[in-house]
Amino acid sequence: MKTAMQPDFRLSVDNARILVDISGDWRRQTVETHDKGSAQQLIQAAERGFDSYRDAACIEIHADRLDGWDSLLLAACLEIIRKAQARQISVSYAHLPEGMVRMLDMAVAVPPKDQQGTRTAPGFFELIGSKLTACPAIIQNLLEFIGDLAASIGRFLRGKASLSSRDLWNIFRECGADALPIVTLTCILLGLILAFVSSMQLKLFGAEIYIASLVSVSMTRVMGPVLTGIVLAGRTGASFAAVLGSMQVNEEIDALTGFGISPMDFLVLPRVLGMAVMTPLLTLYADIAGIAGGFLVGVLMLGVSPTAYMDNTLEFLKLSYMWIGLLHALVFGFIISMCGCYQGIRCGRNASAVGRATTTAVVSSIVGIIVSTSIITIIFTIIDI
Repeated sequence: MKTAMQPDFRLSVDNARILVDISGDWRRQTVETHDKGSAQQLIQAAERGFDSYRDAACIEIHADRLDGWDSLLLAACLEIIRKAQARQISVSYAHLPEGMVRMLDMAVAVPPKDQQGTRTAPGFFELIGSKLTACPAIIQNLLEFIGDLAASIGRFLRGKASLSSRDLWNIFRECGADALPIVTLTCILLGLILAFVSSMQLKLFGAEIYIASLVSVSMTRVMGPVLTGIVLAGRTGASFAAVLGSMQVNEEIDALTGFGISPMDFLVLPRVLGMAVMTPLLTLYADIAGIAGGFLVGVLMLGVSPTAYMDNTLEFLKLSYMWIGLLHALVFGFIISMCGCYQGIRCGRNASAVGRATTTAVVSSIVGIIVSTSIITIIFTIIDI
């Protein structure tokens, strides 16, 4: 007769249910002392139950009289669950100890290795279908984010936002002064490129002087804001997504919520305001840098006098072009900051999710810049500005 501490089990049938009642001490040390094959006997008994009671629709595992357990019993229960699922039999293990239930939930959620190896990559139409199916949820999440941000801006305007002024000034510095070197380099080079390319055609007509107006108008109206936006998307927008994504992984955002601090006010709002304010200012600087690059080519390499170059620039450069460029920059600032913060705040809980969020933030920001540029350009062309 077995002792109370000896591992034991009982198999019975109640209507369409197979009941497995596990009792005793199922720790590895105890099992090896009494019966090394107890775990395998438990699995084989369950299989015999599946074969004997083919009409069974459910199996329930109970452990009300369990004295102790470790990974040995956990592995045996998981094996029984796998075999039952393979026979289309539902399994209930809610009566097991709480810790075992949690670990079985995680183990059951992951398919066996042999099934993982047989999975094939989704086909073209399957991939398209999955993307289209996910669109409504993505749109809903995006609208919720925009609504939360609008509410946060409203609280800021009323002076009730949980906003740190120190963090706001740090964001201003990150979006503005820290980006000056790369904006300077890229915009000067862009002005050089525009001047070089345009000079090839203008030389044919002896109209090198119009390089000044071409560079100045293109930089102030479109190219300056677009290039500044792309630089900030790759530099600052990616940083927003990475920082917020890392905070999501480390559960810092959950901690803020637990302390009653709104993540939208404390984390997202300073970044949106900082980017929206600093992008137009950087665009003005980028316009000057691009015009300076064209000036170098026109004066030093094409022989245009400095006075004539500046006169031609001021003659064709209108104030309306500057306002159009600043409008582009303001829209770009909102797009970049919202894409970066949205991807970061909605990031998953692992390192790969942070990488995907960063990449998606940059790509969506650049696509948003191009689309918004097209829309604004078409609108101002229609109204003849």
